[in-house]
Amino acid sequence: MTATAARVAALRVMRAVRRGILADRALHREQAGLEPRERAWLQELVYGSLRLRGRLDQRIAGAVRRPLKEVEGDVLDVLRLGAYQLTEMGGVPAWAAVSESVELVKPRGRGAAGFVNGVLKAIARADPSEGFPDPSADPVAWLSSWGSHPRWLVERWVARFGIDGTRRLVDANNQRADLYIRPLRRSIDDALEALARASVRGERVAGTGSVRLPPGTAPEDALAATPAVVQDPAAGLVVDCVAPEAGDTVADLCAAPGGKALALADGPAARVVACDISERRTRRLAENARRVGGRGLAVVVADAREPPLKEADVVLVDAPCSGTGTLRRHPDARWRVAPGDIVALTRLQDAILAAAAGIVRTGGVLVYATCTLEPEENEDRVESFLERHPEFGPEPCTSVEPGFLDLNGRLRVLPQVHGFDGAFAARLRRRD
Repeated sequence: MTATAARVAALRVMRAVRRGILADRALHREQAGLEPRERAWLQELVYGSLRLRGRLDQRIAGAVRRPLKEVEGDVLDVLRLGAYQLTEMGGVPAWAAVSESVELVKPRGRGAAGFVNGVLKAIARADPSEGFPDPSADPVAWLSSWGSHPRWLVERWVARFGIDGTRRLVDANNQRADLYIRPLRRSIDDALEALARASVRGERVAGTGSVRLPPGTAPEDALAATPAVVQDPAAGLVVDCVAPEAGDTVADLCAAPGGKALALADGPAARVVACDISERRTRRLAENARRVGGRGLAVVVADAREPPLKEADVVLVDAPCSGTGTLRRHPDARWRVAPGDIVALTRLQDAILAAAAGIVRTGGVLVYATCTLEPEENEDRVESFLERHPEFGPEPCTSVEPGFLDLNGRLRVLPQVHGFDGAFAARLRRRD
């Protein structure tokens, strides 16, 4: 007997994530040879096990007699996959979750197989809610374990959002991410009609240019029905905040994978120059542009700290960031980012902003955007930039509905408030 192909693929994905490969990239590679139903099941198992790793580890720790850091990597990942099937996937019989996990770990030896068998049977017998801290007595520990987020991140958010706000944010991050598209070259109504003809039921997202697709929809089916990009409404609101005017030249300096650049090219701008330092990601951007028939879009491999053009009317810096606003969509990211990363990223963000400032024409606009919730990477970077560049001044994002703006007119989307990914954007006008 051998473990099912989907479970073998799940362990390979988890192993790749341990090596530093992004989960979505590893998952895409492993899904290639599976049937559609198996692909969906594999995604649920992998993303769920990564999303709830903290909760699963708390359960596993209650059934073993040594620290989890002493458990070999493959064995621990098999335990996580098995525990997720036992406690979070109601359609998987307990005997199947245990026996398949044992088969999966057998190459590690009889000792590993017996260990996995004993631990998972203990978890199957236990009350799934037992063994966790009291949320009233120690809310941070409860949000870290049951809520499955790194403690340092929970503490940071509690200081900013309070216990209740952090609980809502953690709950939002632990939901399965919805699938959205942004139609191109046609209105939302026309796109909805085209989707309906293809038996895809879309729903307009109020206040945005986005369409929500039902759970289980294959993105390729929606993209075959209507020109569009797969894009969370928060990212679309950044595009709306950029708001170029007719005839503008727009430089998107950190463009890949290119959803924002393609949406900008679909607007009134005369030309969009999409730059990214990654040749692989830039190549993917160019392929997407050909797919949707992007017009007036130039794709360039370039470091944002050395922009490849002398001047632009509008410059978008969608900066590399910690991505803490996208943890629902990228469940492995919460375990990958570390406190020191934020400090390092702020230096990079400052360098990119300084370079971008040099190519904004007088009277032009610089838009700084991220998908993080952390003020050091958002508001603090804008204020620091304005101190060093008095030729720029802030202006509100008037092209976005007020419900998505803070008191200063900057875009501020929060998962626990708006139900989308997190996003931040600020418009900065270069004066005479």
